[in-house]
Amino acid sequence: MVLPMTDAPDAIFALGARVFVGTPNGDLALDPRTGQSRALVVQAVRPFKDGLLVFFEGIADRTEAERWNGRTFLVPSDELTPPAEGELWLHELAGMRTFDAAGAEIGEITGWYELPQGVVLEIRTVRGVRDVPFNDAFVQHFDRVARTMTLDVPAGLLE
Repeated sequence: MVLPMTDAPDAIFALGARVFVGTPNGDLALDPRTGQSRALVVQAVRPFKDGLLVFFEGIADRTEAERWNGRTFLVPSDELTPPAEGELWLHELAGMRTFDAAGAEIGEITGWYELPQGVVLEIRTVRGVRDVPFNDAFVQHFDRVARTMTLDVPAGLLE
């Protein structure tokens, strides 16, 4: 079973689409013998519980499929529809510099994690790592090109 981490699972896992094998932490996996990445082609797909049951060419049975547990599947960003105005990909968050509404630097986004309530940013500040919800209540603006984000957080959240 595949748990899609995309807003477009029908496009990513369409019949004939290719995905690249990733590591459990989301990096591109390379074959230790060849140093090459491995692409898998979607042969069939159907909804299953909270995810998708995806069949790939070259993975013939359940035993072989179970070897892929815990892996991620990746798609080159140039093969995806770019984010619309006011959107970004989650992988773009890490490394963005954050500022408050007055323009003072808060810190750098070092990562993010997802909770049922939404995405939370991990921001390295001069006082240590702080968590800030990534939502319209706190994020005033972000600039994908400049890699900056303006936040409006309640007093004490960054203390």
